[in-house]
Amino acid sequence: MGRKRKVINQMNVVPYIDVMLVLLVIFMVTAPMLNPGVVELPSVGKTSQVPMRPIEVIIEANGNYSYVDRELSSAARIATREDVLGFISSKIDKNPEQPVLISADKSVRYEKVMDMMDQLQSMNVRRVGLMAAPK
Repeated sequence: MGRKRKVINQMNVVPYIDVMLVLLVIFMVTAPMLNPGVVELPSVGKTSQVPMRPIEVIIEANGNYSYVDRELSSAARIATREDVLGFISSKIDKNPEQPVLISADKSVRYEKVMDMMDQLQSMNVRRVGLMAAPK
């Protein structure tokens, strides 16, 4: 009478380990030979132009206008609206990239600020900003 064969219910993983080790050796040998991607970044030259200080237009709560030209001094000069616009116009004629900042009191009507921005835009002022106090 014959012997019964015992059924093996486990998977033999030895051949898979052999294949994995062969692949590992192949990758270890070929990895140093690969050339990593080299990215050539563009070079940037230093600019000879010093950044300009902005002209600050101040609109006070009572509706008075003044301006500060930080190139000359840090003191505000009280002026009429037309004087402020004339001064900015003369600065824009010299340098079209002259930045202008509008600093208005929080109680000033929005209409006055928008009117000033509209006037600056009609004078071809390219760089206009609004100043705000941080919280």
